Amino acid sequence: MKDDHRSPFRDADTDREAAEGVPDTPQTRSPAYGLAFADPDFLCRDELRPVRLQLELLKPEMLMNEQGIESTIVLFGGARIPDPAHKDSARTQTLADLSQFYDEAREFARLMTLKSIESGGRENVIVTGGGPGVMEAGNRGAVDAGGHSIGLNIVLPFEQAPNAFVTPDLCFNFHYFAIRKMHFLMRARAICVFPGGFGTLDELFEALTLIQTGRMERVPFLLFGKAFWEKIINWDALSEAGTISADDLDLFRFVDTAKDAIELIDTWGPTDKRGIVPGR
Repeated sequence: MKDDHRSPFRDADTDREAAEGVPDTPQTRSPAYGLAFADPDFLCRDELRPVRLQLELLKPEMLMNEQGIESTIVLFGGARIPDPAHKDSARTQTLADLSQFYDEAREFARLMTLKSIESGGRENVIVTGGGPGVMEAGNRGAVDAGGHSIGLNIVLPFEQAPNAFVTPDLCFNFHYFAIRKMHFLMRARAICVFPGGFGTLDELFEALTLIQTGRMERVPFLLFGKAFWEKIINWDALSEAGTISADDLDLFRFVDTAKDAIELIDTWGPTDKRGIVPGR
């Protein structure tokens, strides 16, 4: 006899359809009468924030599970870095010069997606923030390889539309930055950070802090563009001041090309969580 695991209760869609078919009366027109889960105004109340946080965690998690996504390669980087074909319109000469990293991000994503395809697209799936610049380059490289990629968009006053290269069924939108960051790291097998601004720096340091403190595994952590990163952050000064330990500078590596990044990821070594935090 075939097992039937269906719930003995009516499903939500059936109840919603039934509720929509009731007679039109002052009572049924009242917002109070609406089903809670089908009432957007109710769900957007301040008191429902814990529920919205849970839903933002659950929806992408469930859909990625259904798509069989097991591990990801995270690409962080600036939205303002142009495609080299359009670098003449860059706001500054520095941005124009940094356009080389659009090409490196695209090539890195292409090479990594070819590896992902060998696993049936389950492992090493490129994930970006879904926007323009380096994010677009990452998703575009996956398309070049004939594979799929993930976009984790965020609702902002600008840049709300996903770039055209994100796989539609893996294109998500978030209200809460914190939940979005969780999804970036929950399946991360490697983290690659390209030149960027405040958002990129935020993502860089939060991920490094999680690794530094042993809250997540020491995955390959690559900073593309050694000259850029050494110019804007005095890493050695942090160590010399004692605010981080010298060992913390070993948590990441600098790379300049997609080929070097692939090689470092393949030869990274142990990824165990730290048991202690050096210097404490």
